[in-house]
This record gives sequence, C-alpha cells and structure tokens, in this order.
Amino acid sequence: MINRREFISAVGAAGFFSAATRADESLIKPPRLRPGDKVGLVSPATAAFETEPTKIWVDALESLGFEVVLGDNYYDRHGYFAGEDAARASDINKFFAEPGIKMIFARGGWGAPRILPLLDYDLIRANPKVLLGYSDATALITAVYAKTGLVTFHGPSPLNTFSAEHFRRVVMNGEHYTMSNPTFITENTLVQTENRIQTISAGKATGRILGGNLSLLTAITGSEYLPHWEGSVLFIEDVDEAVYRVDRMMTEMSLSGVLGKIKGFIFGRCTDCEPGDGFGSLTMEEMLAEHIVPLGIPAFSGSMIGHIDEQFTIPLGIDVEMDAEAGSIRMLEPGVV
Repeated sequence: MINRREFISAVGAAGFFSAATRADESLIKPPRLRPGDKVGLVSPATAAFETEPTKIWVDALESLGFEVVLGDNYYDRHGYFAGEDAARASDINKFFAEPGIKMIFARGGWGAPRILPLLDYDLIRANPKVLLGYSDATALITAVYAKTGLVTFHGPSPLNTFSAEHFRRVVMNGEHYTMSNPTFITENTLVQTENRIQTISAGKATGRILGGNLSLLTAITGSEYLPHWEGSVLFIEDVDEAVYRVDRMMTEMSLSGVLGKIKGFIFGRCTDCEPGDGFGSLTMEEMLAEHIVPLGIPAFSGSMIGHIDEQFTIPLGIDVEMDAEAGSIRMLEPGVV
C-alpha cells in the first residue's frame, strides 16, 4: 500500500474547508442499479499491481447480477499510479458518457486528487450514475458531489454479506432506513464486545451527510473540490495514522472553522491508529473528546465506516438524522431514484 502521508504532507494546509461553488444547488440522484446493469471499474489512483484482487471484485459484483467492464487504462502503469493522470481521468469521463454503464466503482491507493482538474463535470452532471468508492476515492466522490450536486456513495465493493446487504438496500432497492452497528452477544461473552459505539456527546442532529477519509479531505485543502459544510453531519475515518497526526488534522478542521459549521459528528474507525511507543500520547478517545465535546453537538464514534471488512454504503449529500446515544444514522431520503 502506498504511504499516503508522504504525498499529503506536501500539500498546503491553508483553507482546508473552503467551500466549492456549486452551479446548481439542487441535489441530483442517480438511477438505482438493477441486475444486468453494466458496472465500470476504474483505477483513478494506485496501479493494480496484481490481477487477483480485481478478479475478486469482479466476481463479487457479478454475483449480484452485474456485468463488469474494466476501464481502458485500468492496468496501465506510471510509477505507482495506474497510468498518467490524463489516462486515469479519461476512463471516468468515458464511463460517465457511455449510456450502458450504470455505476462506476473506483479503486483506492493514492492519486485521485491529481485527476480532479481533468474531469468533465458538465458531462458528469448531464449523465448522473452511481459513483462509489472510499479511502483515496474520497477525493473523487467529494469533488463530484461538490461540483455537480450528484449524490455519490462512500462504500466498498460488496465482498461480504454485510457490505452486500447495505449496498443492495442503498443503490439497488433505493431504501431509506436506519444504519446501526450489529448488536450480538456470543455464547462465550456476557456483553457485546465487537462493533461497539461510544457516545462522545449525546443528542440527535439532522443535516446533509458529508465526509470520508480524513487524510484525503486534507489532501484537497483549499481547493474548489470541497462542498459547503454548513448544517451538515460530518463523518470521517482513517487508517494507519498515529493519534498525533489525526489530532493535527482535527486541529486544522477546528482552526478552519468547519467544526463550528457542522450539526453532528460521526467518527467511524481509525484502523491501526495506535498512540505509539513511549509515554505522553493522548488516546484517540481523549483526542476526539477534546475537539468535539466543547462544540456541544451530538457526536459518536465506532460506526461501521472505514478501512474495515464490513461497511455501510453512505450516500453523500442526502439528509439524515444521527442519534449519538444509539449510534445510528437514519436516512431521511433515498440516495437513488
């Protein structure tokens, strides 16, 4: 896996959450997916060095009844990237222009922010379809939402029954329902020990749900590819970041004013984000409390969002109600039509 922080650290920090200018403030929802639809698989970031992971993604999507088409440049190589920036962007533009493609699934790694200026946002707005991804694809799905008003989707390829269930309900069935972590007690435990949530500040909040990978949101600092954050419910997640680096990014969010604009806060998972060796580190729990509790807004952590096997599929831009004590996200409208 490419170490993203080596690249992200080179990006300037000023104006992290400057708002993008939307030509059309109305929300555009893509058509729902149906069995038999064609799905385009693109590599907007790191090269697909091996074929087996892609074969697994293709098999999973085919198991749901889709036909999978790889982008023309999917297996290209340019250093650690899947081809030159223009080639990676051209696969996305081509799939949005192609009527037969109903969904575009974007792989992760590092590199999506580099192609944002090369996307045809007028073309995308005129041809709405499901765009799904997470991790590095946070930059892509956020930019497309911010520039076009198209609902995009933060989520994984449906590789397991949990992820497949939420994928179906959101992008195929067009449901609006409540996303809550599974609750179960095994025969060997007295209480729930897995997938627990922690309430940071109690209460409920309603607003547009926005967010994604914290490092990638930082990577598009000061650009035109971020949305308006006023009145939103913000969710974030990350992977392989020391607590002090997450603290640094949260501090940037605070200083930029974004935390003063949101109505609710959801922290998913920060996988492999340990305090580190030695003494003196804040824990993730302590650090989040210092940033969020003073805001006086509902907030919780532990939602099934992030670099984990079982994930929710979150439509960016729709209205939701979050309940910090229940650890739930209630969709107030569907993400597709």
